[in-house]
Amino acid sequence: MLKNLQQIPQQLLPNLTIKKSPSNRNKPPKLHRYGRYLHWRLIRMRGTPEYIARGLALGVFAGLFPIFGLQTIVGIALATLFRGHKIAAAAGTWVSNPLTYLPIYAINFQVGRWLLNSQEEFVPESILSFPELMQYGTQFVTSLFLGCLVMGIIGGILSYFVGLKLIRWWRSNRRQNLENNLY
Repeated sequence: MLKNLQQIPQQLLPNLTIKKSPSNRNKPPKLHRYGRYLHWRLIRMRGTPEYIARGLALGVFAGLFPIFGLQTIVGIALATLFRGHKIAAAAGTWVSNPLTYLPIYAINFQVGRWLLNSQEEFVPESILSFPELMQYGTQFVTSLFLGCLVMGIIGGILSYFVGLKLIRWWRSNRRQNLENNLY
């Protein structure tokens, strides 16, 4: 029996170095590939730019409300109701995600307080009894949802016009690239 690999002639051993196959060379990471896939999927959406931008705007509107887990459903329902692109609406709801929840809803709450001219500060430690909680809870929810409504309308309008401009720009660039490659 052989006690170690040094006793085996090198010609009998397989090549132990791992070589990349030609298909794996210069391959971008999977996350990058998925991002490129989503990018091309958004660019190649079917429909007029207005139709797609309308869906995006309705998704952003729904995404700015604190209805966790239902934002995508509400965005798609609004897109169906107002004849917008449903996939763009679902993508538009991604404006709020676990990284952006806190800043978005803090700003929405402050906008609601400003619109209602509320002078009360939100200090959770100051609530000592259930009736105080119920009274302050109503003010809190009213301020938050009013701010969400206003910011949702503003965000929806902005995303409609920015989305419309980007979709038209992407499509004109794609058309030019296709024309240049044909000749």
